[in-house]
Amino acid sequence: MDNVEMFESESKGRGLKATKESWAGDVIFAERAYAAVVFDNLSHCVCHCCFKRQEKLQRCGQCKFAHYCDRTCQKDSWTEHKHECAAIKKSGKAPNENTRLAARIMWRIEREGGGLAEWCLVSIDDLQNHIEKFEEEEKEGLMEDVQNFLEYWPSQNKQFGMHYISHIFGVISCNGFTLSDQRGLQAVGVGIFPNLCLVNHDCWPNCTVIFNNGNHEAVRSMFHTQMRIELRSLGKINKGDELTVSYVDFLNLSEDRRKLLKKQYYFDCTCEHCTKGIKDDLLLAVKEEENKPEDSVVKELIQFSKETMEKIDKARSEGAYHQVVKLCRDCLMRQEPVFADTNIYMLRVLSIASEVLSYLQMFQEAAENARKMVDGYLKIYHPSNAQLGMAVMRAGVTHWHAGFIEIGHGMICKAYAILLVTHGPSHPIAKDLEVMRNQTEMELRMFKENEFVYHSMREAALTNKPFQVMKEPNVETPKNTFHKKPQEAK
Repeated sequence: MDNVEMFESESKGRGLKATKESWAGDVIFAERAYAAVVFDNLSHCVCHCCFKRQEKLQRCGQCKFAHYCDRTCQKDSWTEHKHECAAIKKSGKAPNENTRLAARIMWRIEREGGGLAEWCLVSIDDLQNHIEKFEEEEKEGLMEDVQNFLEYWPSQNKQFGMHYISHIFGVISCNGFTLSDQRGLQAVGVGIFPNLCLVNHDCWPNCTVIFNNGNHEAVRSMFHTQMRIELRSLGKINKGDELTVSYVDFLNLSEDRRKLLKKQYYFDCTCEHCTKGIKDDLLLAVKEEENKPEDSVVKELIQFSKETMEKIDKARSEGAYHQVVKLCRDCLMRQEPVFADTNIYMLRVLSIASEVLSYLQMFQEAAENARKMVDGYLKIYHPSNAQLGMAVMRAGVTHWHAGFIEIGHGMICKAYAILLVTHGPSHPIAKDLEVMRNQTEMELRMFKENEFVYHSMREAALTNKPFQVMKEPNVETPKNTFHKKPQEAK
């Protein structure tokens, strides 16, 4: 932590400042999790040690709940799991992820004390919990969590007071960091990283946070230094500059971002992009033509788009993907004559349409939607935004599958350049992209030498070995920095 220092101000509270100059892609600091757990619904298919998603995992023979890649991961995780293992075995079932995370934090405090760990700038005790700002429903949920914890916590262990237990759950609610799988494509767990909690929010930040669980061989040899988050610079940062990250996806109107930040993190965003509404004009843009649509037409279409998105989300959650495609097509047919290519309501539909069409192997239509989506994203997102890089990568792969090798290769190269900054060259997704870049470059050379031969060879290859079905569209792609416990449906 030599690259940063903590500061306090009257207006923003705590934060972190750079102690030396950094450039795009530099790792400003890396941090291990103080405690982390796998999500309840993925406990059987994600390793509880390295958080990698695997098809076949070995189950803990005692509690029957925790799963691991192999004995090496199980051994590395034993210090964190042994008390949990006994508690789950005794109770007969595992509690929810928040209770498990709170217990892991408490067991660590029991082992090491509640003071500063040697690599931390702040202790768990000193992290903000914002309980005083909780609404009535949140307070009821907090009390339920505390009760579940007391039923789960072993009587022979150190007993903590209700006030302190509530503090830990408040810290988890406000500061739990979303952990992704090895390629950053799905949210798989939640962890507490004390130093990261000090980094303040900005909608147009100078840093990004990436969960990097490394390659498996490295994990085997030096697990604790590999399974970590990295705070990476998005551009030049001068000594003394405050370090910032975005807690939410930028692809929202400034008013909506502010409401979301207020509801989930209990502060009013005063960043320049929110106070000045920067990019809002693009996110609400309509076609600039002689016959510009009337305000009433635009308002009606926005409402129609919102209602259609609700139908799309419902059909998607039910796996009715052909219905999703129909809804997207109908919505886009009405949107395209009115909305500009940066309009947020059209971009959301294009994103879902391209993903679902790819899953259904309707690659040419998927590629067309993906290209339009990327054209809009490039005008809105920060040029080194991780979400932009992932979107361009998916669009590049879709074009590659559709046989549009020139566009596909160009997008894959663009995505690689972005993710080298946001993820670094050693991240699994960057390594995958490098392989794809080399493969598409080779195919592009073949295409330029003889287009007919290229398409003939491609068709023959597809006949002998069809494209594998793409993964089912995932609605849990991590977009927000911190994990917020969802409200239970009443």
